[in-house]
Amino acid sequence: MPDKPLTIATYAAGASLAAITLVYVFGPTFFLDDDSANSARKKGVVGLSNPANDCFINSVLQALAGLPNLRVYLIRETHRRALDGTDVYKVPENAKDAEEFKKDVSAVKLDGLQQGIVTHALKEVLDRLNERPIYRKTISAQSFVNALERAFLSRISRQQQDAQEFLQIVAERVCEEYHAGQKVRRRVRRQQAAQSRVDDPEKENADLRKELLKQKIGPAADADEDSDADDPDDEEGFPFEGKLESQIECLTCHFKPKPSVSSFVTLTLNVPHQSSTSLNQCFDGMLKIEHIDDFKCEYCRLQHAVEVKEKELEKADKDEARERLESDVVKLRKAMEEDPEKPPADVELPESSAAPKRRIARHMRISTFPKVLAVHLSRSLFTAGNYASKAESIAKSVKRRPKRRDNRWWRISDDKVKESKTSDVLGMQKEVYMLFYELARPGEEES
Repeated sequence: MPDKPLTIATYAAGASLAAITLVYVFGPTFFLDDDSANSARKKGVVGLSNPANDCFINSVLQALAGLPNLRVYLIRETHRRALDGTDVYKVPENAKDAEEFKKDVSAVKLDGLQQGIVTHALKEVLDRLNERPIYRKTISAQSFVNALERAFLSRISRQQQDAQEFLQIVAERVCEEYHAGQKVRRRVRRQQAAQSRVDDPEKENADLRKELLKQKIGPAADADEDSDADDPDDEEGFPFEGKLESQIECLTCHFKPKPSVSSFVTLTLNVPHQSSTSLNQCFDGMLKIEHIDDFKCEYCRLQHAVEVKEKELEKADKDEARERLESDVVKLRKAMEEDPEKPPADVELPESSAAPKRRIARHMRISTFPKVLAVHLSRSLFTAGNYASKAESIAKSVKRRPKRRDNRWWRISDDKVKESKTSDVLGMQKEVYMLFYELARPGEEES
């Protein structure tokens, strides 16, 4: 009996030691990750040093570090390039020596795009910013800045501090690197397919039969093949990239030509000059309907040409002229029904200056939204010669449809970290908004 309390104490001490060991090994930051608002302990955080007036760079990087879907893209893209090998993305020197190749600026820039210099550098710095150290840690963004300067073959000026412009440069560059790598991968797939046809005679004969059939069918088969060649397969693309669609409509004949599509990685919204506004109002200001006068409508121009030809037909007295005019009218009417933007090449149209001028309505819409997952807001403000990044708590921002707004924000200015409330963030008067949108994917809204 006397040994029983000693045995119990020994077991208790051993269990406590084992629990401490498990926490230390598998979760060293467990106690630092406590979201309790009453906790006085500061979280371990990674800050960015400011050795050369880099606060506007630091602000953008701190904001980007809080975007989970961007980090997933960077991991996927760098992993894909690593599996393919660096030789696949390297621009061939074409019998040039190393010195001549370095002097070829276009080749060097293309090589940087295909190699994904900025993509790799951005992944590295965001990974370091997302570390969970036991103590406060400060890193430098100089390696990322060096990668940007190497990619553009020029130095980044610290005199003009514009965080929004810097964000746009980084986003556009990473997007261009993605498309450059995508083209390389498509070219490699085509080369591999051609090589497999050479190695497989039966497949080569099948391709020959397909080519003969294509010649019989006409250009439609070529269009199908081109569309397949441009198919992005299962690649999700750069998450910041979206597409704007501009559509015009003639208010006289209501003809709508094919919309023009342009891509974007950032959107600059004009904030109304009023005391309060909403995000929808800012978008409405950019996507509002615009009316333009004195526009030459393609459909109305063909209609005008038909009317001119019919008047000439009434006055024509020779059979040859009448047949030509009747043929022109038939061709013009056919073009009006099928595609007014492609008038018949063998029909002479009246002068463009004689075509009627119309009033049109032009409107824009976002046809392809960026592939992102939640809503993140960063404010980059300039106060006393220093930018600061305000980012919402990451653990709360990634939740779908939160029941209540988290009231904790972290003010990150160089190596200083300070907790603030939402009211403090909204109460500031001199800010530059940088909005990062992360839309919920299908099937994830209720998760």
